[in-house]
Amino acid sequence: MTITIIIATVLTILVLGIGGLMTTIGPWYRNLRKPRWNPPDWLFGPAWAIILGLAAWAGVDAWAGAPDGSAHLRIAALYGVNIAFHMAWSPLFFNLRRPDWALAEVPFLFLSILGLIVGLAPLSALAPWLLLPYLLWVAFAAFLNLIIVRLNAPFRGS
Repeated sequence: MTITIIIATVLTILVLGIGGLMTTIGPWYRNLRKPRWNPPDWLFGPAWAIILGLAAWAGVDAWAGAPDGSAHLRIAALYGVNIAFHMAWSPLFFNLRRPDWALAEVPFLFLSILGLIVGLAPLSALAPWLLLPYLLWVAFAAFLNLIIVRLNAPFRGS
């Protein structure tokens, strides 16, 4: 169990670190029109740290409840898909300066979180509840992304 916790922690720190590096809060972002209810920039880092920490906990709990290697493989595959979609959003939005493309990617991220919830539920009664904040935050972020696209389109990249 200790090695599972260490791996989950390292992966979470890597995802957070890489995500932070791919999120450039500069003049382009600051000049975008945003709704009044847009959270302050400083909130996103702690929110993601908590959400991804809970997602890691869900994975560790499901891993402990997995009956065999095929269940472990399913957990790893679900998280691999989720991490890929999770990591795709920031470069689309911030680096390519294409909030419209980032918005188009959101349904895949959302479905990958639903896949985690459904896939881990048989292995852990706690995991779906730990993943719920992730799903809700991505739903909120998707709505914010939609409003930003509507207020600022068309986008042509950098």
